[in-house]
Amino acid sequence: MAKHIFVTGGVVSSLGKGLTCASIGLLLERRGLRVRLQKFDPYINVDPGTMSPYQHGEVYVLDDGSETDLDLGHYERFTNAPLSRDCNFTTGKIYLSVIQKERKGDYLGRTVQVIPHVTDEIKGAVRKLVADDVDVVITEVGGTVGDIEGLPFLEAIRQVALDLGKANVLYIHLTLVPFLKAAGEAKTKPTQHSVERLRQIGIQPDILICRTERELAKEDAEKIALFCNVEKRAVIEERDKEVSIYEVPLSLVENKLDDLIVEKLDLKAKPLQIADWRDMLQRIKNPAHEVTVGVVGKYIKHKDAYKSICESLDHAGIALATRVVVRRIEAEEVEREGAERVLSGLDGILVPGGFDYRGSLGKIDAIRYARERKVPFFGICLGLQCAVIEFARNVVGLEDANSTEFDRNCPYPVVCMLDDQYAIVDKGGTMRLGSYPCNLTEGSKAHKAYGSLLVHERHRHRYEFNNQFRQQFAANGLEVTGTSPNGQLVEVVELRDHPWFLAVQCHPEFKSKPTRAHPLFRGFIQASLQRREKKTEAQRARAATPAKVSM
Repeated sequence: MAKHIFVTGGVVSSLGKGLTCASIGLLLERRGLRVRLQKFDPYINVDPGTMSPYQHGEVYVLDDGSETDLDLGHYERFTNAPLSRDCNFTTGKIYLSVIQKERKGDYLGRTVQVIPHVTDEIKGAVRKLVADDVDVVITEVGGTVGDIEGLPFLEAIRQVALDLGKANVLYIHLTLVPFLKAAGEAKTKPTQHSVERLRQIGIQPDILICRTERELAKEDAEKIALFCNVEKRAVIEERDKEVSIYEVPLSLVENKLDDLIVEKLDLKAKPLQIADWRDMLQRIKNPAHEVTVGVVGKYIKHKDAYKSICESLDHAGIALATRVVVRRIEAEEVEREGAERVLSGLDGILVPGGFDYRGSLGKIDAIRYARERKVPFFGICLGLQCAVIEFARNVVGLEDANSTEFDRNCPYPVVCMLDDQYAIVDKGGTMRLGSYPCNLTEGSKAHKAYGSLLVHERHRHRYEFNNQFRQQFAANGLEVTGTSPNGQLVEVVELRDHPWFLAVQCHPEFKSKPTRAHPLFRGFIQASLQRREKKTEAQRARAATPAKVSM
Protein backbone atom coordinates (compact mmCIF):
# COMPACT_ATOMS: atom_id res chain seq x y z
CA MET A 1 0.00 0.00 0.00
CA ALA A 2 1.30 3.45 -0.93
CA LYS A 3 1.80 5.82 1.99
CA HIS A 4 0.51 9.40 1.87
CA ILE A 5 2.03 12.71 2.94
CA PHE A 6 -0.24 15.76 3.01
CA VAL A 7 1.41 19.18 3.20
CA THR A 8 -0.68 22.15 4.34
CA GLY A 9 0.21 25.76 5.08
CA GLY A 10 -0.82 28.34 7.63
CA VAL A 11 -0.43 31.95 8.82
CA VAL A 12 0.38 33.44 5.37
CA SER A 13 0.64 32.25 1.78
CA SER A 14 3.86 32.00 -0.26
CA LEU A 15 5.76 30.20 2.50
CA GLY A 16 7.19 27.69 0.04
CA LYS A 17 4.96 24.62 0.32
CA GLY A 18 5.84 23.70 -3.25
CA LEU A 19 9.56 23.84 -2.56
CA THR A 20 9.04 21.88 0.63
CA CYS A 21 7.11 19.13 -1.18
CA ALA A 22 9.71 19.03 -3.95
CA SER A 23 12.50 18.79 -1.38
CA ILE A 24 10.74 15.98 0.51
CA GLY A 25 10.25 14.17 -2.78
CA LEU A 26 13.95 14.56 -3.59
CA LEU A 27 15.05 13.21 -0.19
CA LEU A 28 12.75 10.21 -0.36
CA GLU A 29 13.90 9.41 -3.91
CA ARG A 30 17.50 9.65 -2.74
CA ARG A 31 16.59 7.04 -0.14
CA GLY A 32 15.45 4.60 -2.80
CA LEU A 33 11.71 5.26 -2.62
CA ARG A 34 9.33 5.71 -5.54
CA VAL A 35 7.50 9.00 -5.20
CA ARG A 36 4.58 10.80 -6.87
CA LEU A 37 3.57 14.42 -6.24
CA GLN A 38 0.39 16.42 -6.77
CA LYS A 39 -1.02 19.85 -5.99
CA PHE A 40 -4.56 20.85 -4.96
CA ASP A 41 -5.42 24.48 -5.77
CA PRO A 42 -8.58 25.86 -4.10
CA TYR A 43 -9.38 28.47 -6.78
CA ILE A 44 -12.43 27.89 -9.02
CA ASN A 45 -10.58 28.16 -12.34
CA VAL A 46 -10.47 24.73 -13.98
CA ASP A 47 -6.74 25.28 -14.52
CA PRO A 48 -4.40 28.30 -14.45
CA GLY A 49 -4.27 28.55 -18.26
CA THR A 50 -6.59 31.57 -18.45
CA MET A 51 -5.13 33.38 -15.43
CA SER A 52 -3.03 36.52 -15.72
CA PRO A 53 0.70 36.10 -15.01
CA TYR A 54 0.39 39.21 -12.83
CA GLN A 55 -1.84 37.24 -10.46
CA HIS A 56 -0.63 33.69 -10.80
CA GLY A 57 2.88 33.76 -12.21
CA GLU A 58 3.83 31.41 -15.02
CA VAL A 59 1.67 28.57 -16.31
CA TYR A 60 3.67 25.35 -16.21
CA VAL A 61 3.00 22.91 -19.06
CA LEU A 62 3.45 19.13 -18.86
CA ASP A 63 4.20 16.64 -21.62
CA ASP A 64 0.54 15.62 -21.83
CA GLY A 65 -0.52 19.22 -22.48
CA SER A 66 -1.82 20.01 -19.01
CA GLU A 67 -1.59 23.66 -17.97
CA THR A 68 -0.68 23.51 -14.30
CA ASP A 69 0.45 25.44 -11.25
CA LEU A 70 4.06 26.61 -11.25
CA ASP A 71 4.81 24.45 -8.19
CA LEU A 72 4.78 21.44 -10.50
CA GLY A 73 7.89 22.99 -12.02
CA HIS A 74 9.58 22.63 -8.63
CA TYR A 75 8.45 19.01 -8.49
CA GLU A 76 10.04 18.25 -11.87
CA ARG A 77 13.25 20.17 -11.22
CA PHE A 78 13.88 18.46 -7.86
CA THR A 79 12.65 14.92 -8.55
CA ASN A 80 12.33 12.33 -11.29
CA ALA A 81 8.67 11.63 -10.51
CA PRO A 82 6.50 11.56 -13.66
CA LEU A 83 3.83 14.26 -13.78
CA SER A 84 0.51 14.25 -15.61
CA ARG A 85 -2.88 15.99 -15.56
CA ASP A 86 -3.66 13.87 -12.46
CA CYS A 87 -1.03 15.85 -10.54
CA ASN A 88 -2.92 19.16 -10.39
CA PHE A 89 -6.55 19.57 -9.34
CA THR A 90 -8.42 22.80 -8.71
CA THR A 91 -11.79 23.43 -7.10
CA GLY A 92 -13.09 24.15 -10.59
CA LYS A 93 -11.81 20.84 -11.95
CA ILE A 94 -13.30 18.91 -9.02
CA TYR A 95 -16.71 20.60 -9.22
CA LEU A 96 -16.79 20.29 -13.01
CA SER A 97 -16.36 16.53 -12.65
CA VAL A 98 -19.06 16.32 -9.97
CA ILE A 99 -21.52 18.34 -12.05
CA GLN A 100 -20.87 16.24 -15.15
CA LYS A 101 -21.57 13.08 -13.12
CA GLU A 102 -24.78 14.61 -11.78
CA ARG A 103 -25.93 15.50 -15.30
CA LYS A 104 -25.32 11.93 -16.43
CA GLY A 105 -27.30 10.58 -13.48
CA ASP A 106 -24.35 8.85 -11.85
CA TYR A 107 -25.60 9.80 -8.37
CA LEU A 108 -28.91 7.94 -8.92
CA GLY A 109 -31.14 10.78 -7.81
CA ARG A 110 -29.35 11.55 -4.56
CA THR A 111 -28.89 15.13 -3.40
CA VAL A 112 -25.35 16.12 -4.41
CA GLN A 113 -23.47 17.71 -1.49
CA VAL A 114 -19.98 18.81 -0.52
CA ILE A 115 -19.85 15.85 1.87
CA PRO A 116 -19.67 13.14 0.65
CA HIS A 117 -19.72 13.81 -3.09
CA VAL A 118 -17.17 16.62 -3.46
CA THR A 119 -14.86 15.15 -0.82
CA ASP A 120 -15.14 11.73 -2.47
CA GLU A 121 -14.11 13.31 -5.77
CA ILE A 122 -11.06 14.85 -4.06
CA LYS A 123 -10.12 11.51 -2.49
CA GLY A 124 -10.51 9.94 -5.91
CA ALA A 125 -7.98 12.47 -7.22
CA VAL A 126 -5.53 11.34 -4.55
CA ARG A 127 -6.07 7.70 -5.52
CA LYS A 128 -5.23 8.41 -9.16
CA LEU A 129 -1.53 8.47 -8.22
CA VAL A 130 -1.61 5.21 -6.27
CA ALA A 131 -0.04 2.31 -8.17
CA ASP A 132 2.03 -0.82 -7.55
CA ASP A 133 5.22 1.06 -8.41
CA VAL A 134 4.57 3.94 -5.97
CA ASP A 135 5.78 3.99 -2.36
CA VAL A 136 4.76 7.52 -1.32
CA VAL A 137 2.23 10.02 -2.67
CA ILE A 138 2.94 13.62 -1.62
CA THR A 139 -0.06 15.95 -1.88
CA GLU A 140 0.25 19.70 -1.42
CA VAL A 141 -2.90 21.62 -0.46
CA GLY A 142 -2.68 25.18 -1.77
CA GLY A 143 -3.73 28.25 0.18
CA THR A 144 -3.72 28.56 3.95
CA VAL A 145 -5.70 26.88 6.71
CA GLY A 146 -8.77 29.01 7.37
CA ASP A 147 -9.45 29.87 3.73
CA ILE A 148 -13.10 29.04 3.07
CA GLU A 149 -12.40 27.66 -0.42
CA GLY A 150 -9.87 25.18 0.98
CA LEU A 151 -12.23 23.50 3.45
CA PRO A 152 -13.41 20.65 1.16
CA PHE A 153 -9.80 19.67 0.45
CA LEU A 154 -8.89 19.66 4.15
CA GLU A 155 -11.97 17.62 4.99
CA ALA A 156 -11.08 15.15 2.23
CA ILE A 157 -7.51 14.63 3.43
CA ARG A 158 -8.83 14.20 6.98
CA GLN A 159 -11.00 11.36 5.72
CA VAL A 160 -8.06 9.67 3.97
CA ALA A 161 -6.55 8.74 7.34
CA LEU A 162 -9.86 7.12 8.33
CA ASP A 163 -10.06 5.24 5.05
CA LEU A 164 -6.47 3.97 4.97
CA GLY A 165 -5.51 3.98 8.65
CA LYS A 166 -3.44 6.66 10.37
CA ALA A 167 -0.28 4.54 10.10
CA ASN A 168 -0.38 5.12 6.32
CA VAL A 169 -0.87 8.90 6.44
CA LEU A 170 1.40 11.74 7.56
CA TYR A 171 0.35 15.37 7.95
CA ILE A 172 3.01 18.08 7.60
CA HIS A 173 2.06 21.69 8.34
CA LEU A 174 4.18 24.62 7.17
CA THR A 175 3.88 27.83 9.19
CA LEU A 176 5.57 31.17 9.76
CA VAL A 177 7.36 32.15 12.98
CA PRO A 178 7.82 35.91 12.55
CA PHE A 179 10.56 37.87 14.29
CA LEU A 180 9.42 41.23 15.65
CA LYS A 181 12.33 43.65 15.71
CA ALA A 182 10.57 46.04 18.11
CA ALA A 183 10.16 43.25 20.65
CA GLY A 184 13.45 41.60 19.76
CA GLU A 185 11.92 38.12 19.74
CA ALA A 186 10.22 35.48 17.59
CA LYS A 187 6.48 35.00 18.00
CA THR A 188 4.99 31.50 18.11
CA LYS A 189 1.36 32.55 18.51
CA PRO A 190 0.55 32.63 14.75
CA THR A 191 1.72 29.03 14.48
CA GLN A 192 -0.35 28.03 17.51
CA HIS A 193 -3.47 29.62 16.00
CA SER A 194 -2.85 27.98 12.62
CA VAL A 195 -2.51 24.53 14.14
CA GLU A 196 -5.60 25.19 16.27
CA ARG A 197 -7.62 25.87 13.10
CA LEU A 198 -6.28 22.67 11.56
CA ARG A 199 -7.17 20.64 14.65
CA GLN A 200 -10.69 22.09 14.64
CA ILE A 201 -11.09 20.54 11.20
CA GLY A 202 -9.93 17.23 12.65
CA ILE A 203 -6.31 17.12 11.48
CA GLN A 204 -3.52 16.83 14.02
CA PRO A 205 -0.22 17.60 12.26
CA ASP A 206 2.55 15.09 12.78
CA ILE A 207 5.35 17.45 11.76
CA LEU A 208 5.61 21.24 11.82
CA ILE A 209 8.02 23.03 9.50
CA CYS A 210 8.59 26.56 10.77
CA ARG A 211 9.73 29.21 8.31
CA THR A 212 11.93 31.76 10.07
CA GLU A 213 14.32 34.60 9.31
CA ARG A 214 16.57 33.66 12.23
CA GLU A 215 17.51 30.55 14.14
CA LEU A 216 14.58 29.13 16.10
CA ALA A 217 15.44 29.28 19.79
CA LYS A 218 15.23 26.05 21.80
CA GLU A 219 12.57 27.48 24.10
CA ASP A 220 10.46 28.58 21.11
CA ALA A 221 10.63 25.11 19.58
CA GLU A 222 9.64 23.56 22.92
CA LYS A 223 6.74 26.01 23.26
CA ILE A 224 5.47 25.22 19.77
CA ALA A 225 5.72 21.49 20.43
CA LEU A 226 3.82 21.76 23.70
CA PHE A 227 0.97 23.99 22.51
CA CYS A 228 0.61 22.30 19.12
CA ASN A 229 0.71 18.75 20.50
CA VAL A 230 3.66 17.50 18.45
CA GLU A 231 6.98 15.94 19.43
CA LYS A 232 9.78 18.44 19.93
CA ARG A 233 11.91 16.67 17.32
CA ALA A 234 9.00 17.12 14.89
CA VAL A 235 9.32 20.92 15.06
CA ILE A 236 11.59 21.56 12.07
CA GLU A 237 13.31 24.89 11.57
CA GLU A 238 13.44 26.16 8.00
CA ARG A 239 15.37 29.42 7.75
CA ASP A 240 15.31 31.69 4.69
CA LYS A 241 17.96 30.80 2.11
CA GLU A 242 20.36 33.53 1.01
CA VAL A 243 22.07 31.80 -1.92
CA SER A 244 19.73 29.35 -3.64
CA ILE A 245 16.43 27.52 -3.27
CA TYR A 246 18.42 24.34 -3.90
CA GLU A 247 19.74 24.64 -0.35
CA VAL A 248 16.31 23.68 1.05
CA PRO A 249 16.71 19.86 0.83
CA LEU A 250 20.03 19.93 2.68
CA SER A 251 18.57 22.19 5.36
CA LEU A 252 15.81 19.62 5.90
CA VAL A 253 18.41 16.85 6.06
CA GLU A 254 20.27 18.77 8.79
CA ASN A 255 17.02 18.77 10.76
CA LYS A 256 16.61 15.00 10.09
CA LEU A 257 13.25 15.39 8.39
CA ASP A 258 13.85 12.45 6.05
CA ASP A 259 14.64 10.17 9.02
CA LEU A 260 11.48 11.34 10.78
CA ILE A 261 9.27 10.67 7.75
CA VAL A 262 10.78 7.23 7.16
CA GLU A 263 10.25 6.34 10.81
CA LYS A 264 6.70 7.65 11.14
CA LEU A 265 5.50 5.95 7.94
CA ASP A 266 7.54 2.80 8.58
CA LEU A 267 9.13 3.00 5.13
CA LYS A 268 11.76 0.56 3.94
CA ALA A 269 14.32 3.10 2.86
CA LYS A 270 18.00 3.06 1.95
CA PRO A 271 20.69 5.42 3.30
CA LEU A 272 20.50 8.91 1.83
CA GLN A 273 22.57 9.46 -1.34
CA ILE A 274 22.90 13.17 -1.96
CA ALA A 275 26.61 13.87 -2.57
CA ASP A 276 25.99 15.17 -6.11
CA TRP A 277 23.48 17.70 -4.79
CA ARG A 278 26.04 18.95 -2.27
CA ASP A 279 28.61 19.26 -5.07
CA MET A 280 26.11 21.23 -7.15
CA LEU A 281 25.57 23.69 -4.29
CA GLN A 282 29.32 24.18 -3.99
CA ARG A 283 29.44 25.16 -7.66
CA ILE A 284 26.61 27.63 -7.07
CA LYS A 285 28.42 29.19 -4.12
CA ASN A 286 31.85 29.29 -5.79
CA PRO A 287 31.41 30.28 -9.45
CA ALA A 288 34.48 30.81 -11.61
CA HIS A 289 32.81 33.28 -13.99
CA GLU A 290 29.96 35.75 -14.22
CA VAL A 291 27.69 36.95 -17.02
CA THR A 292 24.82 39.42 -17.14
CA VAL A 293 21.76 38.46 -19.15
CA GLY A 294 18.79 40.70 -19.90
CA VAL A 295 15.32 39.12 -19.93
CA VAL A 296 13.14 41.53 -21.91
CA GLY A 297 9.49 40.75 -21.22
CA LYS A 298 6.01 42.03 -20.54
CA TYR A 299 5.38 40.54 -17.10
CA ILE A 300 8.66 41.52 -15.42
CA LYS A 301 6.98 43.03 -12.34
CA HIS A 302 5.74 39.62 -11.14
CA LYS A 303 8.71 37.66 -9.83
CA ASP A 304 7.20 34.29 -10.78
CA ALA A 305 6.03 35.20 -14.29
CA TYR A 306 9.23 33.81 -15.82
CA LYS A 307 10.11 31.41 -13.01
CA SER A 308 11.22 28.46 -15.15
CA ILE A 309 13.27 30.68 -17.47
CA CYS A 310 15.21 32.22 -14.59
CA GLU A 311 15.77 28.77 -13.07
CA SER A 312 16.96 27.42 -16.45
CA LEU A 313 19.47 30.26 -16.75
CA ASP A 314 20.74 29.35 -13.28
CA HIS A 315 21.01 25.69 -14.31
CA ALA A 316 23.14 26.63 -17.31
CA GLY A 317 25.30 28.73 -15.02
CA ILE A 318 25.74 25.78 -12.64
CA ALA A 319 26.87 23.57 -15.55
CA LEU A 320 29.40 26.20 -16.65
CA ALA A 321 30.57 27.27 -13.17
CA THR A 322 29.14 30.72 -13.91
CA ARG A 323 27.02 33.10 -11.88
CA VAL A 324 24.22 34.31 -14.14
CA VAL A 325 23.07 37.79 -13.16
CA VAL A 326 19.58 38.30 -14.59
CA ARG A 327 18.43 41.84 -15.37
CA ARG A 328 14.64 41.86 -15.65
CA ILE A 329 13.80 44.51 -18.24
CA GLU A 330 10.32 45.79 -19.05
CA ALA A 331 9.82 45.70 -22.82
CA GLU A 332 8.03 49.04 -22.62
CA GLU A 333 11.13 50.54 -20.99
CA VAL A 334 13.07 49.67 -24.14
CA GLU A 335 10.38 51.46 -26.16
CA ARG A 336 10.58 54.58 -23.97
CA GLU A 337 14.32 54.82 -23.32
CA GLY A 338 15.78 53.18 -26.42
CA ALA A 339 17.64 49.88 -26.76
CA GLU A 340 21.09 51.46 -26.62
CA ARG A 341 20.50 53.02 -23.23
CA VAL A 342 18.66 50.11 -21.64
CA LEU A 343 20.57 47.12 -23.04
CA SER A 344 24.19 48.29 -23.19
CA GLY A 345 26.55 46.21 -21.09
CA LEU A 346 24.58 42.97 -21.36
CA ASP A 347 26.36 39.76 -22.29
CA GLY A 348 23.21 38.14 -23.65
CA ILE A 349 19.56 38.98 -24.36
CA LEU A 350 16.58 36.64 -23.94
CA VAL A 351 13.04 37.43 -25.08
CA PRO A 352 10.52 35.03 -23.47
CA GLY A 353 6.96 34.07 -24.37
CA GLY A 354 3.86 36.15 -23.83
CA PHE A 355 0.66 37.38 -25.39
CA ASP A 356 -0.86 40.52 -26.90
CA TYR A 357 0.60 43.61 -28.54
CA ARG A 358 1.70 45.58 -25.47
CA GLY A 359 5.47 45.60 -25.18
CA SER A 360 6.00 43.95 -28.57
CA LEU A 361 7.82 46.97 -30.04
CA GLY A 362 10.29 46.93 -27.16
CA LYS A 363 10.97 43.24 -27.71
CA ILE A 364 11.48 43.84 -31.43
CA ASP A 365 13.89 46.73 -30.70
CA ALA A 366 15.81 44.52 -28.24
CA ILE A 367 16.12 41.78 -30.87
CA ARG A 368 17.38 44.26 -33.47
CA TYR A 369 19.97 45.50 -30.98
CA ALA A 370 21.14 41.92 -30.35
CA ARG A 371 21.28 41.12 -34.06
CA GLU A 372 23.16 44.24 -35.10
CA ARG A 373 25.55 44.33 -32.12
CA LYS A 374 26.28 40.58 -32.27
CA VAL A 375 24.98 40.08 -28.73
CA PRO A 376 23.96 36.45 -28.08
CA PHE A 377 20.18 36.22 -28.42
CA PHE A 378 17.72 33.52 -27.37
CA GLY A 379 14.04 33.82 -28.29
CA ILE A 380 11.34 31.62 -26.79
CA CYS A 381 7.80 31.26 -28.25
CA LEU A 382 6.72 34.88 -28.76
CA GLY A 383 10.45 35.63 -28.75
CA LEU A 384 10.74 33.66 -32.00
CA GLN A 385 7.75 35.46 -33.49
CA CYS A 386 9.18 38.88 -32.59
CA ALA A 387 12.54 37.87 -34.09
CA VAL A 388 10.77 36.96 -37.33
CA ILE A 389 8.93 40.30 -37.40
CA GLU A 390 12.13 42.25 -36.69
CA PHE A 391 14.04 40.45 -39.45
CA ALA A 392 11.22 40.91 -41.95
CA ARG A 393 11.02 44.66 -41.29
CA ASN A 394 14.70 45.52 -41.06
CA VAL A 395 16.46 42.98 -43.29
CA VAL A 396 14.01 41.46 -45.78
CA GLY A 397 12.45 44.86 -46.46
CA LEU A 398 8.85 44.07 -45.51
CA GLU A 399 8.34 47.33 -43.64
CA ASP A 400 4.84 46.64 -42.32
CA ALA A 401 5.38 42.95 -41.48
CA ASN A 402 3.60 41.83 -38.36
CA SER A 403 1.77 39.05 -36.57
CA THR A 404 -1.96 38.66 -37.11
CA GLU A 405 -2.20 38.51 -33.32
CA PHE A 406 -1.18 42.18 -33.28
CA ASP A 407 -2.69 43.33 -36.61
CA ARG A 408 -5.18 41.09 -38.41
CA ASN A 409 -5.00 43.15 -41.60
CA CYS A 410 -1.24 43.66 -41.90
CA PRO A 411 0.09 43.40 -45.50
CA TYR A 412 2.86 40.94 -44.60
CA PRO A 413 1.61 38.44 -41.97
CA VAL A 414 4.94 36.74 -41.29
CA VAL A 415 3.37 35.25 -38.14
CA CYS A 416 -0.16 33.87 -38.36
CA MET A 417 -2.57 31.69 -36.42
CA LEU A 418 -2.22 27.92 -36.55
CA ASP A 419 -4.73 26.40 -38.96
CA ASP A 420 -6.48 24.35 -36.27
CA GLN A 421 -7.05 27.43 -34.08
CA TYR A 422 -9.45 29.37 -36.32
CA ALA A 423 -12.58 27.45 -35.30
CA ILE A 424 -11.81 27.53 -31.55
CA VAL A 425 -14.03 29.69 -29.35
CA ASP A 426 -13.10 28.74 -25.76
CA LYS A 427 -9.84 30.10 -24.37
CA GLY A 428 -9.04 27.50 -21.72
CA GLY A 429 -6.96 24.48 -22.69
CA THR A 430 -7.29 25.08 -26.45
CA MET A 431 -3.80 26.19 -27.51
CA ARG A 432 -1.22 23.86 -29.05
CA LEU A 433 -0.17 22.29 -25.78
CA GLY A 434 2.24 19.60 -24.63
CA SER A 435 5.22 17.73 -26.04
CA TYR A 436 5.81 17.52 -29.79
CA PRO A 437 8.72 16.14 -31.86
CA CYS A 438 11.07 18.39 -33.83
CA ASN A 439 13.57 17.50 -36.57
CA LEU A 440 16.77 19.56 -36.54
CA THR A 441 19.07 20.47 -39.42
CA GLU A 442 22.40 18.71 -39.23
CA GLY A 443 25.24 21.06 -38.30
CA SER A 444 22.93 23.80 -36.98
CA LYS A 445 23.52 25.49 -33.63
CA ALA A 446 20.48 23.69 -32.26
CA HIS A 447 21.77 20.31 -33.46
CA LYS A 448 25.21 20.94 -31.96
CA ALA A 449 23.63 21.98 -28.64
CA TYR A 450 21.27 19.00 -28.39
CA GLY A 451 23.63 16.44 -29.92
CA SER A 452 20.61 14.90 -31.64
CA LEU A 453 18.61 15.41 -34.83
CA LEU A 454 15.27 14.54 -33.18
CA VAL A 455 14.11 16.25 -29.99
CA HIS A 456 10.84 16.59 -28.08
CA GLU A 457 9.82 19.87 -26.44
CA ARG A 458 6.71 21.31 -24.81
CA HIS A 459 4.56 23.96 -26.46
CA ARG A 460 1.96 26.58 -25.54
CA HIS A 461 0.95 28.81 -28.45
CA ARG A 462 -1.69 29.67 -31.06
CA TYR A 463 0.48 31.45 -33.65
CA GLU A 464 3.29 30.28 -35.94
CA PHE A 465 5.85 31.34 -38.52
CA ASN A 466 4.09 31.85 -41.88
CA ASN A 467 5.60 29.37 -44.35
CA GLN A 468 4.80 31.65 -47.29
CA PHE A 469 7.80 33.77 -46.32
CA ARG A 470 10.27 30.97 -45.59
CA GLN A 471 12.32 31.34 -48.80
CA GLN A 472 12.62 35.12 -48.43
CA PHE A 473 13.98 34.71 -44.92
CA ALA A 474 16.47 32.01 -45.93
CA ALA A 475 17.72 34.10 -48.84
CA ASN A 476 18.52 36.91 -46.39
CA GLY A 477 20.27 34.75 -43.80
CA LEU A 478 17.62 33.64 -41.29
CA GLU A 479 17.45 29.87 -41.60
CA VAL A 480 14.78 27.45 -40.45
CA THR A 481 16.78 24.74 -38.65
CA GLY A 482 13.99 22.91 -36.85
CA THR A 483 10.56 21.82 -38.02
CA SER A 484 7.75 19.44 -37.14
CA PRO A 485 8.24 15.97 -38.70
CA ASN A 486 6.01 16.88 -41.65
CA GLY A 487 8.06 20.03 -42.25
CA GLN A 488 5.05 22.35 -41.92
CA LEU A 489 5.56 23.95 -38.51
CA VAL A 490 8.68 26.04 -37.98
CA GLU A 491 10.18 25.19 -34.60
CA VAL A 492 13.68 26.75 -34.70
CA VAL A 493 15.25 29.67 -36.57
CA GLU A 494 18.90 30.72 -36.55
CA LEU A 495 20.87 33.60 -37.99
CA ARG A 496 23.97 33.03 -40.05
CA ASP A 497 27.12 34.99 -39.23
CA HIS A 498 26.15 35.62 -35.62
CA PRO A 499 27.79 34.20 -32.47
CA TRP A 500 24.44 32.92 -31.15
CA PHE A 501 21.12 34.03 -32.58
CA LEU A 502 18.59 31.26 -32.04
CA ALA A 503 14.85 31.27 -31.41
CA VAL A 504 12.43 28.43 -30.73
CA GLN A 505 8.65 28.12 -30.84
CA CYS A 506 8.67 25.68 -27.91
CA HIS A 507 9.27 26.25 -24.18
CA PRO A 508 12.57 24.50 -23.38
CA GLU A 509 12.60 25.99 -19.88
CA PHE A 510 10.11 23.32 -18.80
CA LYS A 511 12.67 20.53 -19.23
CA SER A 512 15.69 21.95 -17.42
CA LYS A 513 17.00 20.69 -14.08
CA PRO A 514 19.73 21.97 -11.73
CA THR A 515 21.60 18.70 -12.22
CA ARG A 516 20.95 18.61 -15.98
CA ALA A 517 20.89 22.02 -17.66
CA HIS A 518 18.86 22.31 -20.85
CA PRO A 519 21.24 22.25 -23.85
CA LEU A 520 19.86 25.41 -25.45
CA PHE A 521 20.16 27.43 -22.24
CA ARG A 522 23.65 26.04 -21.78
CA GLY A 523 24.58 27.04 -25.33
CA PHE A 524 23.17 30.53 -24.82
CA ILE A 525 25.08 31.11 -21.57
CA GLN A 526 28.25 29.66 -23.14
CA ALA A 527 27.97 32.19 -25.97
CA SER A 528 27.29 34.99 -23.46
CA LEU A 529 30.33 33.96 -21.44
CA GLN A 530 32.51 33.98 -24.55
CA ARG A 531 31.32 37.50 -25.36
CA ARG A 532 32.11 38.60 -21.79
CA GLU A 533 35.61 37.13 -21.99
CA LYS A 534 36.32 38.79 -25.35
CA LYS A 535 35.26 42.17 -23.96
CA THR A 536 37.48 41.64 -20.92
CA GLU A 537 40.46 40.72 -23.12
CA ALA A 538 39.88 43.78 -25.29
CA GLN A 539 39.77 46.03 -22.23
CA ARG A 540 43.03 44.53 -20.94
CA ALA A 541 44.67 45.03 -24.32
CA ARG A 542 43.63 48.68 -24.41
CA ALA A 543 44.88 49.21 -20.85
CA ALA A 544 48.24 47.64 -21.74
CA THR A 545 48.71 49.81 -24.87
CA PRO A 546 50.86 52.91 -24.09
CA ALA A 547 49.07 56.16 -24.78
CA LYS A 548 50.50 58.19 -27.68
CA VAL A 549 52.22 61.39 -26.64
CA SER A 550 51.42 64.34 -28.89
CA MET A 551 54.33 66.67 -29.76
